[in-house]
Amino acid sequence: MIEEWRQRRAAKRITSGDGRALTRLRWWQLPFRALFYLPLPAGDGRQTVYAVDIPRRTDPDGGKARAHLYLDGRHHAESKLPAAFPVEGGRIDVAISAFGLKRCHYVTTSGAEHRLVPDPKSAEGRRARLEREHPTLSRSVSFLSVLVLLAGVGLNLLQLAEPISRIPPIAERVGTFESPLHLPIWLNFALAVGAILASTERALRVRHSVLDQVGK
Repeated sequence: MIEEWRQRRAAKRITSGDGRALTRLRWWQLPFRALFYLPLPAGDGRQTVYAVDIPRRTDPDGGKARAHLYLDGRHHAESKLPAAFPVEGGRIDVAISAFGLKRCHYVTTSGAEHRLVPDPKSAEGRRARLEREHPTLSRSVSFLSVLVLLAGVGLNLLQLAEPISRIPPIAERVGTFESPLHLPIWLNFALAVGAILASTERALRVRHSVLDQVGK
């Protein structure tokens, strides 16, 4: 029931496209734009190609980021995020986090999920190429991202536990906690920057979890 409610809300956010042509991704747009593709067979035996264009900026009118859906190179529809575009055999789900994409998947009517293919020139496409061409290095970077997130989140929570435990209602109920760690400001700042970079790297692979949410 919750999923149906979400789909109804997503459908209300969709507006028709204006038919404009999809522009190529330029190198200077890497920090500001994500572009993904989904080829699907059409009913007459042809292949149609959907493209999802996600500018990394908020909409000046509505204040929310938007995703644009193109069909065979023409603007087909757009929606505020999170978006769920109906397509042949299912829908395309798009959602973002503070660090980038957390979801860009084709969900079939049977419930199977497939990530869309990033444009080779996009930041996500370049990260995918690293994974294909240098799998060992890619796994090392992925492992380091998780390690940095765990360290940053764990150490910050450990330090936050002490002032939280001193709140009178909490102190009366469970007692106070004295953190064994009191890191200098520069190290806390470095951990915060590391967590942001780690979450951004994971967003380039369209990966997102509670860990990324806590690491904000």
